[in-house]
Amino acid sequence: CYNVITLGGIEMDTSKLTKETLGKFFDHTLLKAFATEDDFKELCRQAKEINAAMVAINSYPVAICKKELAGTDIHVGAAIGFPLGQTTVETKVFEVEDSIKNGADEIDYVLNVGKVKEGNWAYIKDEMERIVKVCKEAGILSKVIFENCYLTKEEIKQCALIAKEVKPDFIKTSTGFGTGGATFEDVEIMINAVEGEVKVKAAGGVRDWATCKKMIELGCERIGTSSAYAILEGFEKERNAQ
Repeated sequence: CYNVITLGGIEMDTSKLTKETLGKFFDHTLLKAFATEDDFKELCRQAKEINAAMVAINSYPVAICKKELAGTDIHVGAAIGFPLGQTTVETKVFEVEDSIKNGADEIDYVLNVGKVKEGNWAYIKDEMERIVKVCKEAGILSKVIFENCYLTKEEIKQCALIAKEVKPDFIKTSTGFGTGGATFEDVEIMINAVEGEVKVKAAGGVRDWATCKKMIELGCERIGTSSAYAILEGFEKERNAQ
């Protein structure tokens, strides 16, 4: 399937992906409560091996990973208000600022899903504006996690339309901690709504090359996954069979 995307400012035909360029789609993820400092060091070693775009972690290990990835182009991404989104905007802003101080290059925050369910779009927009403003002022990337498994299709679209106006760098499907992850239908809704004004990240349940490939072909420019090695193995098997 021929599809041209822009990755790192470079137009790319997805049919001509290599293992190295595929790695740059991955936010290599470790968000487990029991992860240790050694686990985060191993995550960073793996990220370098697969040429990942980012390591996706909670806010505490940001400084650890920043040190481990020094001298590379791999970003450190902090998850904010994770995984429920049920903290105040002020708390999220503080966590963003603290993560930036500790070396975060990217922020993935969970919007307040309850306020979406209430239809309180003014709250969602204000929360997004305040967090995106902090990120833009610091010169780092911002991503808004919708947690689509709890939303109707219309709610997903409305969140995306707000993002189109506020302009975070990415909108993202899921935390991976909800009742479901990224789906092709939801990704299409998000991509169609933002009309190229905001990028889209698929996360949650992307564990194999077939799923990853479809997400990329739909237009996702980041894939959040803890299964990067399995995806790369599937990619290489397909290429070797051609």
